Amino acid sequence: METNTNAYVVTETDTHKSSAYVLWFDELHREDVDLVGGKSSSLGELTSGTNVPVPFGYATTAAGYRHFMAETGLNPKVDALLDTLKNPEDSEELHRVCSQIRKLMNEAKMPDDLAKDIGDAYDALAKRMGINEPFVAVRSSATAEDLPNASFAGEQDTFLNVHGRNNVIKKVQECYASLFTDRATYYRIKQNFPQEKVALSAAVQMMAFSKASGVMFTVNVATGDDTKIMIEGSWGLGEYIVQGTVTPDNYIVDKASLTIADKTINNKNIELIRLPDGGVEERKVPEDLATKPCLTDEQVIQLAGYAKEIEEHYGCYMDTEWSLDQNGKLWMVQARPETVWSQRANDEASTSSEHVTTDHKTLLKGLPASPGIVAGKVHVIDDPKDINQFKEGEILVTLMTSPDWVPAMKKAAAIVTNNGGMTCHAAIVSREMQIPCIVGTTSRGAAATKTLTTGQEITVDAKNGIVYDGIVEDVVKPKAETHEANVAAVAEYFPPTATRVMMNLGDPDLVEKYSSLPADGIGLMREEFLWTTFIHQHPLYLIETGHPERVVNELANGISKVARAMAPRPVVLRFSDFKSGEYRNLKGGEKYEPVEPADLLGWRGASRYYNPKYINAFKLELEAVKKVRNEYGLKNLNVMIPFCRTVDEARKVTEIMRECGLERSNDFKVYMMAEIPANIILADQFNQFVDGYSIGSNDLTMLILGCDRNNEVISNIFDERNLAVKRAIRHLIKTAHKDGKTVSICGQAPSQYPEFTEFLVQSGIDYVSVNPDMVKTTKLNVAHYEQRIMLDKATGMGLQDPTDYEW
Repeated sequence: METNTNAYVVTETDTHKSSAYVLWFDELHREDVDLVGGKSSSLGELTSGTNVPVPFGYATTAAGYRHFMAETGLNPKVDALLDTLKNPEDSEELHRVCSQIRKLMNEAKMPDDLAKDIGDAYDALAKRMGINEPFVAVRSSATAEDLPNASFAGEQDTFLNVHGRNNVIKKVQECYASLFTDRATYYRIKQNFPQEKVALSAAVQMMAFSKASGVMFTVNVATGDDTKIMIEGSWGLGEYIVQGTVTPDNYIVDKASLTIADKTINNKNIELIRLPDGGVEERKVPEDLATKPCLTDEQVIQLAGYAKEIEEHYGCYMDTEWSLDQNGKLWMVQARPETVWSQRANDEASTSSEHVTTDHKTLLKGLPASPGIVAGKVHVIDDPKDINQFKEGEILVTLMTSPDWVPAMKKAAAIVTNNGGMTCHAAIVSREMQIPCIVGTTSRGAAATKTLTTGQEITVDAKNGIVYDGIVEDVVKPKAETHEANVAAVAEYFPPTATRVMMNLGDPDLVEKYSSLPADGIGLMREEFLWTTFIHQHPLYLIETGHPERVVNELANGISKVARAMAPRPVVLRFSDFKSGEYRNLKGGEKYEPVEPADLLGWRGASRYYNPKYINAFKLELEAVKKVRNEYGLKNLNVMIPFCRTVDEARKVTEIMRECGLERSNDFKVYMMAEIPANIILADQFNQFVDGYSIGSNDLTMLILGCDRNNEVISNIFDERNLAVKRAIRHLIKTAHKDGKTVSICGQAPSQYPEFTEFLVQSGIDYVSVNPDMVKTTKLNVAHYEQRIMLDKATGMGLQDPTDYEW
């Protein structure tokens, strides 16, 4: 590198680095945060320690800032003004003091030696790049920022598309002054950073001609899933993403395989562009381009590869920024430790009203930017001049926050914004402050500021990105963290098992009572209870009378109550399995139901779902499942098809589900009840339509042995432990496992007969689902059986000759 001043000659001596006013990126490392702040030291670390492409540049140092403050005599003047700030919560008082400090700093004359070093470094950068007066970004980098436990992102100023020696010197001084913006001063006070221990570095970095740009996290900041990389991008410069002016495209990439797991393309109708003569300008994006992805899939994967390399180098979750230039080259322009999931705190749930409801009326949906559940009163603020009206504990609803909003944000119980993505200002700050936050509601259908009104009571579910009307009782669960602690405490007494122990459940109101049991999920949720307890009316009658939404809403409310209480453990909902006589007992049912002499073997289960007489009712069940999964965000819900007699029935039912938007995937499983001998004999063919089976041992025993399970005269014959039943189960497990399908059991037998559970474990069943009162006992029994089986295998013994169970 050619240089012309000792201020920026590359040297390895600590004396040089600690006293220099300017240091180049390739002589900086992450441990130099005290010299140049987090932003500049990270740019140096990226440049000197990784192979990712970084636009080159240099940084002014903390020594340079302190020299500026000392030579201008500003330190005592700033201290005197700060002493007059008695109440930082008073926005007017805060603004008055900070404005006076910034005026002093901007009007001071920069020391000649400091100005010369900054200007000479700019000239050397131009020479190195072979460009006369190159365009640069001048970014503030406070020496207390970007530490693992505190992010000052956006609290100081950044200037884009700056060119010319004198302009760069001027912008560096303006960066110095921005250390005392209202937002930065307030923020440091709240973070307990002494003002005198904070200094300002300015990173002067070659400006990328950004066709598109954005941010990237090496952890999914919405969920904390560190197996994923999250990328957001939009057209033009990235400032509009951070400011929340646009809702960016969102990509989720699997970290291990570097494949795209999910992507959402939004309408990016405006962009911030750089002007040829300096400065930036907002421009409307052409309609045909606004809704197109700003990155190709190949570019997404390339960025994710950079993210992996950066995370591996730093050894922690990382928050990065990227730029795509006009030639299609990707650049990494920033990297810093991610500040929230590295030190994740427990979600808190609170309520501020006694007016509770059990309805789940969704008002808004958005991006779950900062997890948590809060209920309270709305305060809509359209103009930042009105933030003084905001009161402690209210829910802040606005277009988008900016750093000037931090005093109000600090008081908020939750935040909901019209615009923004997962890395906008509102998202970043709320995650750090651990305030539940939903952003980007406009992109999901409705503007928060137009939908909500000041004083309105709402429930903000920022785990799933939903705003409900009123205080929803089963969403707002006070002391939720206590429940989670109870689950963990109970689990300590029950060792993990290879054979998972699930729980059968009918009444959703009992889930709170049983959710702390050491069950691995709900293996069978019976939908029939919801019909008889809450709906009471036949679905076709409700359709005919114009109230099909009641079916969807009542089912969704009950199902979501269970899924929410059990999350993240899986819940398997069995679709309706009433017999015709039971359906006829619902209001209006007489008109639609046949009279069957043996309805146990009649029009039930799958045979109803595709029948033209009933298909519209089944579609209401599917809508309820979609509402729970997509609208309420409870992705732990899976489904099960009961009493499916033929392979063609399985095809027809899953085809209807697919047409209605419910298709098998990695996070949505479709199971089938195995309760008919045909399910066992043709399991190799049923496998293509389902993810697994749940054995209904009651009906399976009845149909294998040919005895009515409800007939007391022959009850002595009915026994799930019969060898014929065991051989059928053993065959199903083997056949299912050949195609990678799972097998569970949800009948009465495991709850009733411990020795039957032992047989199931020996046969390799994946899940055993039992009644709540048997969960703890079964959990301990399964652990015991697994240990015993391992011992028997080691000694060559066996619980029973396996050939006894073969066909």
